[in-house]
Amino acid sequence: MALAAERLIDWKAARAVGARVAGPGPPFSAVQRAKIREDFAELVPQAESLVESFTGLNPGRARSRPWVMSRADWVGANLRGFELVLEPLARKVAAQRTSGGLTGVRRAALGAQLGVLLGYLGRRVLGQYDLFLPPDDEGLLYFVGPNVASVERKFGFPERDFRLWLSLHEVAHRVQFGGVPWLRGHLSGLVDSYLSTVDLDPKHLVDGLKRAVAEVRKGDSTWRGMGWIFLLMTPDQRDLFRKMQAVMTLLEGHGNFVMDAVGNRRVRGGETFRRRLAERRNRHGVERAVQKAIGLDVKIRQYDQGERFVARVVDEVGMQGFNRVWDEAANLPTLEEVRRPEAWVARVTRS
Repeated sequence: MALAAERLIDWKAARAVGARVAGPGPPFSAVQRAKIREDFAELVPQAESLVESFTGLNPGRARSRPWVMSRADWVGANLRGFELVLEPLARKVAAQRTSGGLTGVRRAALGAQLGVLLGYLGRRVLGQYDLFLPPDDEGLLYFVGPNVASVERKFGFPERDFRLWLSLHEVAHRVQFGGVPWLRGHLSGLVDSYLSTVDLDPKHLVDGLKRAVAEVRKGDSTWRGMGWIFLLMTPDQRDLFRKMQAVMTLLEGHGNFVMDAVGNRRVRGGETFRRRLAERRNRHGVERAVQKAIGLDVKIRQYDQGERFVARVVDEVGMQGFNRVWDEAANLPTLEEVRRPEAWVARVTRS
């Protein structure tokens, strides 16, 4: 059955533009592809065992396994995820329009814009755990082979050590969702709730822009640190967005904390890997401007804020105390608690 999202965005155009913007990447021979596949096939299960032991989380019956992909593969996989996530919004748009969808020109324009965004990201991403994978693919981790090999060559990283270090971070995300059965549904529910509030009617979009301009003129700074798109949201949308941001900040921070804690013990050069990749993320000039325009700078801050939260809580109450965060949705930190870990400790672990 055709998805409503097919009438919202030209996904074929998105794939074509995304693959073109991403490009093939640096030279990557068949021998190199075979070697990196063999390495990740061996290192991902090893990383899973280390992460499970360190965190105390059981990843579930499906074991982690890697898919070493091209940049175009990564763009295509993420477009499939977007298509599924946007389905509720697409149905809403289709119900509001007698034509059943957007015009071909607007669909193509939206597809091209999404393709440009993912194409840019596809040039940089190293690994990913895809939250929106279908159940049959549970446990699958993405690694963009040309990008991994390019970073290794650029910085002179020892291949197997760096690949194990990368595996730790992606496996940590996989173990979060495998070990906490309610987490996927909770986060998906927040995303669905947010999308259900989105209204593409031009009048509502103009009203949102007017509110944003008024807030900036008044000097309201609540949007800072959330990204410019926060200005265009309604109060209900902002509340949902804060909840999503808090969850993602926790997950990204926990992934980094686990990667560093385990990596510093078991991987040679972990500190060097971290420093060099931080330099790669925090570029200046045009690259920095692009990151701010698409909100990537907000995601980078998530890594740092979330990791500080996890480190502070584990230091104060230990891993067992921190793991109460996974007991139920009510134990998840708010954004305010992420910034003030002692408030979360007081509310959850000492209640």
